Amino acid sequence: MFPVRSIRPHLWFHSQAREAVAFYCSVFPASAISYTQVIHDTPSGDCDVVAFTLAGQSFMAISAGPEFTFNPSISFIVNYDPAQDARAREHLDQAWTSLVDGGDVLMPLDEYPFSKRYGWVQDRYGLSWQLILSDPEGEPRPVITPTLMFTGGVYGQAEEAGAFYRSVFGGSRPGEIHRWPAGMEPDREGAVLFSDFRLGDTWFAAFDSARNHGFGFNEAVSFMVVCQDQAEIDHYWARLSAVPEAEACGWCKDRHGISWQIVPGVVDEVLRSGDQAALGRMLQAMMPMKKLDAAALRAAAG
Repeated sequence: MFPVRSIRPHLWFHSQAREAVAFYCSVFPASAISYTQVIHDTPSGDCDVVAFTLAGQSFMAISAGPEFTFNPSISFIVNYDPAQDARAREHLDQAWTSLVDGGDVLMPLDEYPFSKRYGWVQDRYGLSWQLILSDPEGEPRPVITPTLMFTGGVYGQAEEAGAFYRSVFGGSRPGEIHRWPAGMEPDREGAVLFSDFRLGDTWFAAFDSARNHGFGFNEAVSFMVVCQDQAEIDHYWARLSAVPEAEACGWCKDRHGISWQIVPGVVDEVLRSGDQAALGRMLQAMMPMKKLDAAALRAAAG
């Protein structure tokens, strides 16, 4: 099995990628923009692409039009750990104040049975964040954890999905799992109330929710896997792509509805270089592809 160092969440904005990323970097510690690039002549026109880190977690963002819209089926837990930060509660409250400005509260910032300080907010750009004061006695987790809500047609699949993803990615392991008790209808007894697991170096969380939310997974948040060679691309594509009509330009969708981007390292190299001519040639070669051909893209880039 191929080892994977990290998985990058990829955020699809209508037109505000640069603005949103600058905002997020102002909210979270240890955050910075790695590079900003413009890609021309895509099906969505000219698109801003931004690579950045938030609290040590790598992200990508793109401004690519209104085709997809964020919803809370994929959110990001932000852990404020008093064992690591004596001012964790204060810093949590500061981030909440920034994120709630122009956004919507999904769960009020308050004390809950599972945390002395927790709130869930959808920010001004539509992206969802769960801010939590961590238990200092618990096993440490990274500051930011992508979180998958299995609802609607995929309700009850959180445990199965976690096991499946761990079988795909090297260096994976399970974390915690807590189940819904009896008497919590519409959630059924034994469904996943909360779980987490590590894929390579990246922690994910997942849970089931039977409530009628009216939303589900879409391409607004996808997960990018940067591969070293074609064999690695082939491995992840074969395991993850389950919806042929969703395959395009390295994008695929798995059996649970989560979108992935399986890309060779040359894509990141050319974006980072700022060489517009090489980028244009590479993108023209990429457009007809479904699964990406690493050698062909490198040859096109020159």
